[in-house]
Amino acid sequence: MFTNSKNYFSLILLSLLLWSCGSTSNTTERDYTSEKLDALVAKQSFEIIADWAYPQMTSAMNQVAMAGLFAPGSAPGQINLIGNINYFRIMGDSIDVYLRYYGERQMSSGYGQSDSSIKFKGVPKDFNLKWNEKNNRYDLNLSFNRDAENFKINAQLFPNLKASMTITSSSRFPIRYVGEIKQMKLASEKEDL
Repeated sequence: MFTNSKNYFSLILLSLLLWSCGSTSNTTERDYTSEKLDALVAKQSFEIIADWAYPQMTSAMNQVAMAGLFAPGSAPGQINLIGNINYFRIMGDSIDVYLRYYGERQMSSGYGQSDSSIKFKGVPKDFNLKWNEKNNRYDLNLSFNRDAENFKINAQLFPNLKASMTITSSSRFPIRYVGEIKQMKLASEKEDL
């Protein structure tokens, strides 16, 4: 009976040792990505490439789905953006936004606009990027105007280099984008490619 308890104790000790080694490697990886995000935010030179768009579910979106107009892998509440050009870039105090919009307009924001994408290049009206210690992420809030439309972007930047952005507008239903945070390539680096 004594040998069984000795084996039992050895098994518990080995399990604790393996568990502690596993948690150490996760902490190291998390710290590395957190440091990378901190560096990107400090430079204020990064971009978010959206992989998915989550428009608000409306009857119009359901009608589009019933007509079979969504690409394979997409649904009325979840649009696959992989392979489509879309970005949200921060360059110092300026931003460059091009995100395709999927959803319903509440009212017209101007005549002669055939592209319903969310586009803006310049200095936003409000810009607030700060560390949220409670939730272990950066919170980004900004707003800008384009033509007769007002936009607000609330984004969360996570240490694993993922981001979630919710965009509200004065004339559209809200939409959320989820994607990856990447380092911006400088013009000289792009020429080398």
